[in-house]
Amino acid sequence: MKVVMTPNPYRDKQFKYAEQAKQILIESGVEVAMCLPFDVDRDYELPPHLTFSELKKEIRDADMLVCFGGDGTILHASKIATAHNIPVLGVNVGTMGFIAELEAGELELLRKLATGEYTLETRSMIDVTLTSAGQTVLRETALNDAVITKGAIARVIQLTVCCDGVEATNFSGDGLIICTPTGSTAYSMSAGGPIIEPSAKNLLITPICAHAMLAKSIVISPRRVISVKIGKIGRHNAFLSLDGGRAFRINTGDVITAKCSERVTKLVRIKQTSFFEILNKKFIDRQRY
Repeated sequence: MKVVMTPNPYRDKQFKYAEQAKQILIESGVEVAMCLPFDVDRDYELPPHLTFSELKKEIRDADMLVCFGGDGTILHASKIATAHNIPVLGVNVGTMGFIAELEAGELELLRKLATGEYTLETRSMIDVTLTSAGQTVLRETALNDAVITKGAIARVIQLTVCCDGVEATNFSGDGLIICTPTGSTAYSMSAGGPIIEPSAKNLLITPICAHAMLAKSIVISPRRVISVKIGKIGRHNAFLSLDGGRAFRINTGDVITAKCSERVTKLVRIKQTSFFEILNKKFIDRQRY
């Protein structure tokens, strides 16, 4: 078994947890390759005693990717893992770590990987397309969400949302979130949207600060195709971002289309913790203190 480890150097300081995990896996008979999940700043000094391989090369024959960081790091790593059809195990070295399976103090459980004591949980993804002036300018797949939002100093933007070509809602506001069940506990929840358990497979449309009485979150079938037409922006800016990544500028008349992807992200489950136990631990218990 070969595992590729991708520690976030800004989260896992001096790669403390990654080194512990590497030792545990090697002792268990697992082949380990350590790679950086992204390019680091030029002034960042990597520990001289560690050797990092090229991620694109090592991932080709890997059986699993183990990612160290917060939810953002895991989302970033999941893209290359999904592209190579291998599962992801997240180790939380961030704040929330809702997608992560393990906390930093649970690394001994990694020994179960060598003996096959784990299961895989599939998570829905969405295919997102941006069309401008009749031309497709962006086509990507997201695990969490696609977010349409106004610029920092822009006024509200006008949006028309259709499902299978039939208008579902239109409003003026700060933007819109289209998300998967995985993304329902992220930005969408903060914007007042409901939580959807991953096995439900539905898609969710959540307005952001809509200036309309009836513009509420809509839970829709995974078979629907969602399209959002950008209305009046004026001389201001509006943007589209996927999974919190790079923002793409959008203009009046542009259309964003989203639908369930044929691809899925596979998450490694060692502890077999219920989704509702995770909700209680990550949200309710955290707020008590």
